[in-house]
Amino acid sequence: MTPGSLMRAEIGEQPTVLAAAAQDPAEAREVGHLLRRRAPRFVLLAARGTSDHAALYAKYLLEIRLGVPAGLASPSTLTVYGARPDLRDVLLVAVSQSGGSPDLVETALRARSCGARVLAVTNAPASELASVDLHVDVKAGAERAVAATKTYGAELLALWLVVEAWRGGDLQRAQGMAQEAADHLGRSDEVATLAGHLGRYLDGDRLVCTARGYSYPTAREAALKLMETAYLSAHAFSAADLMHGPIAMISRDLPVLAIAPAGAGATALAPVLASLRERGAELAVFGAKSYRAPGELGYTLREVDDDLSPITDIVPLQLLALETALARGLDPDRPRGLAKVTRTW
Repeated sequence: MTPGSLMRAEIGEQPTVLAAAAQDPAEAREVGHLLRRRAPRFVLLAARGTSDHAALYAKYLLEIRLGVPAGLASPSTLTVYGARPDLRDVLLVAVSQSGGSPDLVETALRARSCGARVLAVTNAPASELASVDLHVDVKAGAERAVAATKTYGAELLALWLVVEAWRGGDLQRAQGMAQEAADHLGRSDEVATLAGHLGRYLDGDRLVCTARGYSYPTAREAALKLMETAYLSAHAFSAADLMHGPIAMISRDLPVLAIAPAGAGATALAPVLASLRERGAELAVFGAKSYRAPGELGYTLREVDDDLSPITDIVPLQLLALETALARGLDPDRPRGLAKVTRTW
């Protein structure tokens, strides 16, 4: 089998997956309406790996779109230390492609016993996690490549649909996401060229990803994809956190990927981009043209509602990870030491 063929094929399935989910959001709508009636006072989000970045995206949605405070859970407080917090009127959202991680299942069960409602967002409706309480199936279909791609976008869309239904919003706004993903796929040669340019600066195997707001989960997921497929030491920082210390490691020719689609997050990122340029970073901006300096590497993202843009902004970055791995003589379908389902306790 050609190296990377599974990952490439599954990246390419995203328009179909997103279109199907946007056209039939009944399950997410029902859950969202139930949550509107119950009005949880707080939301805890539990996930691992790629799904952890989907959960982080949900945190931004919940706090910005709904005004509901949300936090990322520490499953070990329940599963390792046996804590029994008062979770009455709390919603635990467990995000897992496989629904098979033992610690997430145990976290969901213990949270339920402590009074929480539990919403599982998975690609496995027959899994144990899906049966704990509420469930939304992301309906991405079987994913064979170790690196999750289409399931990530499907998780983001499922979470967006639930939150939008919860707030009584317009679910039709998601209809354009499939075409947006297709447009990115049509620019794969552009991404391959960009990967070639960036490759000149990867002799030290180091790279930094940064963003603010809704795009921060995208930066984290991009870094993870580069780590697990191209074996780069890729660090992801919120731009605000980057300025609180880590900026000191930025030096001339260090590659930095900045995710800056049009919106409030990119506006807040602009001064950080200026600081990175002053330090001589090899900057590549994935975002609006206005945030890219003349002659600077980058990839133009069309303007999309900022709460929706992460669903498809990740597509060119998935392609970038794929092309970077292939350029380094690696097979991203078979990353060393990794399995499709990681079982943690």
